[in-house]
Amino acid sequence: MPAGGKPTVRSRRLGTALKQYRQAAKMDQAQAAEVIAASAAKISRMESGHVSCRVIDVRLLLNAYGMTDREKASRLEELAKTSKQRGWWLEHAAHLRADYLDHISLEDDATYIREWQPVMFPGLLQTSAYAEAVTAASFDYIAPERAEKLIKVRMGRQAKVDEGGATYAAVIWEPIIRHPLVGVDAHREQLTHLIDVGKRKNVSIQVLPFTAGTVASMTSAFATFSFDSEPTVEAVTLDNLRGSSVLEAAEDLTAYANAFDQLRSAALAPEASTRLIRGVLRSSKEDTT
Repeated sequence: MPAGGKPTVRSRRLGTALKQYRQAAKMDQAQAAEVIAASAAKISRMESGHVSCRVIDVRLLLNAYGMTDREKASRLEELAKTSKQRGWWLEHAAHLRADYLDHISLEDDATYIREWQPVMFPGLLQTSAYAEAVTAASFDYIAPERAEKLIKVRMGRQAKVDEGGATYAAVIWEPIIRHPLVGVDAHREQLTHLIDVGKRKNVSIQVLPFTAGTVASMTSAFATFSFDSEPTVEAVTLDNLRGSSVLEAAEDLTAYANAFDQLRSAALAPEASTRLIRGVLRSSKEDTT
């Protein structure tokens, strides 16, 4: 079963999908249980993510549910294979909150990541100097050893985008660009890094300008994740004072997918955003000469 008997993000995703396909096939849990010679209670625990699923059971259930899309079926079988695997980040698990581990797991599996950030540069775009500064400024005291681990994990998360493993789109509010949250040197380095990363084919960075008005107050920071060849939102994480939470209900996914579309539509185009960032960087350097 998932570590500690608790559902993991992957086991929940798999269970939710199995439940949706079962319901679409108009089968109850007792009927599904007969397919794999198990109990209805086991089907219930599989669908809630509380027990790991064998690949053969997933395959048999999907066949019984009339699933004919082999690409989606293969993806669900892969989830069954990997639901108990240790990700690279788990070597630092003692220093990370459970909700943060869930967020990283979603990033690691995602094919599309979209992020809205009205407070600071997104973790997937931060330089080490910026990450060190914002970690040190946390309202909670963070011991040096844990801070070092957190920064290492944040840098490790970026490999997913750096290596082209996911298509990444970020919308950042203009005050983040113009007003340093950290030291001036670290801020300039961060702006330069933003320009460089924005040149990658799998990355889109847009700035939401002051002129967008109340759009920026629509919601706090969030990220959406897709796991298929199509960018359909399948999970959302929300930032809050004590960490983050994962949303998976269909109505929540639709709401945040629409919110990101509105933010992106109100934001400057990537090329115009780059020009704004270059202008702010240039002005910052002129102010000190």
